Amino acid sequence: MESQICGLLTPSQPTEKDGGDRAQDAVPNIIKDGIIVFPEEVQAAIDQVLPSNDPLDRPGLNVVDYINTLFPTEQSLTGLEDTISELNNRVENIDIETRDMVRSQVAVGGDAAVALEEAQLAILQLFSQIRDIKNKAGESETMVKEITRDIKQLDTAKRNLTSAITTLNHLHMLVGGTATLSTLTAKRQYGEAALLLQGLLEVLNHFSSYQNIPQIKELSDQVESLKKELGEQIRKDFEAALSGDNSKSMGSSKQLAEACLVVSVLEPRVKKSIVTWFIQLQIKEYTIMFQDNEEQAWLDKIERRFNWFKKNLIEFEERHGPIFPPDWEMSERIASEFCRVTRADITRLLEKRTKEVDTKLLLHSINKTAAFESLLSRRFTGRTLNVSSNYDPANNPFEEPKNPFEESSPINSQNYQSITAQPFKGIISRCFEQYLSIYIDAQDRNLAELIDRFVEDMKKQPIPESKPEGTSVLSSCGDLFVFYKKCLVQCAELQQVSLS
Repeated sequence: MESQICGLLTPSQPTEKDGGDRAQDAVPNIIKDGIIVFPEEVQAAIDQVLPSNDPLDRPGLNVVDYINTLFPTEQSLTGLEDTISELNNRVENIDIETRDMVRSQVAVGGDAAVALEEAQLAILQLFSQIRDIKNKAGESETMVKEITRDIKQLDTAKRNLTSAITTLNHLHMLVGGTATLSTLTAKRQYGEAALLLQGLLEVLNHFSSYQNIPQIKELSDQVESLKKELGEQIRKDFEAALSGDNSKSMGSSKQLAEACLVVSVLEPRVKKSIVTWFIQLQIKEYTIMFQDNEEQAWLDKIERRFNWFKKNLIEFEERHGPIFPPDWEMSERIASEFCRVTRADITRLLEKRTKEVDTKLLLHSINKTAAFESLLSRRFTGRTLNVSSNYDPANNPFEEPKNPFEESSPINSQNYQSITAQPFKGIISRCFEQYLSIYIDAQDRNLAELIDRFVEDMKKQPIPESKPEGTSVLSSCGDLFVFYKKCLVQCAELQQVSLS
């Protein structure tokens, strides 16, 4: 026995029990020789978590080898009791540690059970609170929908109330305004009537969709009746004030100027009727003075027509100009009608007295007419002739300039377009176009006479063989070249008139 303990121990032969244990080597976590054997990966994890250099902690511990290591010789057996006592102490310490760990695990298990119960109770309470919150959220959503529905109803009610108040205000304005307009019309207070009528028309636009209501239809008819009454009344006022003996005393009446404001609000036909009547009134004297049988109506006194127009236009602008609004362009409309009447008169005269027209008279008439058209083009925009241009109404070209070398209207960026555009160019002078053959035939005859004179002079004075010094020039040559020059100048002037 001592030889075995002293390092002579040899591994014992396997018994039947050992053979039975070996049969379980393939099973993980088996007990082999009283030692629990773990799989390799489990053992590696344990060594990583609890590293140890103690041989007793090794899974493949060989007890015999371990004892031989402790007692390699017989002399070392003297410390056997101390070794056994030390090992017993270690066993006792391990037992104590094991009991403490088991007790602590038991205590921890109890605490864990209590904690688990508390957690379960807390979860139940949490679920209950979540359910309450969800119910309250549903109630809040329902309340919000009810509040929103009420707000929508209030908004609708507010819009309807606002629309009703606005409609009532407009209706009040329409009823009161119609009565007031009737009173103002009777009193001829056109300044206030113009503003009121414009407001009534805007209010009537608001009631355009309510015409099926009898009261609204009646008020609308009243306003239309008042508009017709105003148009007829203003027309009569103009006729009474601007025609006959009253024209000089009432020409610049403030009442007529305010009446024009009313006409601007009425239908365009009312304005057209008044403008046409007034223009005919202004041209009436001209048509009488320059009838076909009058001496001053002939072409040799054509400038008298233009002088009459300039004089009467200045008189109109001084006496009647303030009556009409600037956008009516009354001066230009009168000028346009004057040009139309003049062109018709001259055309009629030329047809009747064509044989009396010679070249000198024709050129005189064309030049005077072209100058007058240029004057009108500088003065007016041509808007009534569907020509748009700019001009300065402060410049009156019908007045003689102080300096004869200065133009009546200086050229600048404001009136350059009106000067170059010349909207009135050819408005009268195109009536001479078909009679230019008179000028052409006369020039042809004159040229033929000059050429015949030249031929006669050449026959009387033979051409010398050599050109001597101081040879005289034929007199007919000078006349011929003067005629050429004069003819070219006249053609250039006619080209500027642009009759073609």
